[in-house]
Amino acid sequence: MFQPTILESARMSRRTILAAIPATAIITSCGPSGPGGLGEDSFSASEGSGAVIDHSAWNALLQEYVVEGDDGVNLVEYDRFKNEANDVLTAYLQAMQQVSIEDVGTDEQFAFWVNLYNAATVDVILKNLPLDSIRDIGLLGSGPWKDDAVTVAGRTLSLDNIEHDILRPEWQDVRIHYAVNCASIGCPNLANKAYTGAKLEAMLEAATRAYVNHPRGFGGEPGQIIASSIFDWYQGDWGSELDVLEHARQYAEGPTIALLEGAETIDDYGYDWSLNLA
Repeated sequence: MFQPTILESARMSRRTILAAIPATAIITSCGPSGPGGLGEDSFSASEGSGAVIDHSAWNALLQEYVVEGDDGVNLVEYDRFKNEANDVLTAYLQAMQQVSIEDVGTDEQFAFWVNLYNAATVDVILKNLPLDSIRDIGLLGSGPWKDDAVTVAGRTLSLDNIEHDILRPEWQDVRIHYAVNCASIGCPNLANKAYTGAKLEAMLEAATRAYVNHPRGFGGEPGQIIASSIFDWYQGDWGSELDVLEHARQYAEGPTIALLEGAETIDDYGYDWSLNLA
């Protein structure tokens, strides 16, 4: 396993410390690779091998520049990020685009795509500052989602490709919606640590529980529920509106239990597209 470069001077800047963290690809392998998971038309989840992808550079960036607001919404110090560590993010994205994704197992692949999506989203924000909303990028509120973002295994992908052509159809796990972040207040939090295969289940569960129990996930009052528009836009991933509510009840805690108890319909949907700027 790679280790961060030894620092030779206690006076090294925070930026230098972050730059010392390796942004490299597969770091360990516990057995032979399985069959490749890349098809002609799509990237497919495959068993792969016991290899692990190193996301330590992305993890360090998240730890440094993602801050939790008093209201439970994670915010990003984009200006400081751009000034201090833009090059670290660039190096991480370049390294991720060299990963042989078919060589790792399904959980590692899932974590890879989530981290790649989130890092590429932060990258596009940094390139377009100052912004009030990610929808200010592009024409007529179109945003950057269909623009070329990364190249993996020789194929150029947009953010939409990663989310809608890879993650959603291949894994069919509604918790994807709590993991990918669109740099907006209304979105589930950008996690302050990188997803990994080893911690995938715990992180997905925590992200789901946090959003379901936050007012931007489910708010209003009993009998007048206002839910995130995510549950409207992608309702088919859950099945129906009632399925969304049943899903939410599985994770409900505290006041959210009373809010959702016996509910069969969602009265309204809403979403805050404001930039998640600290």
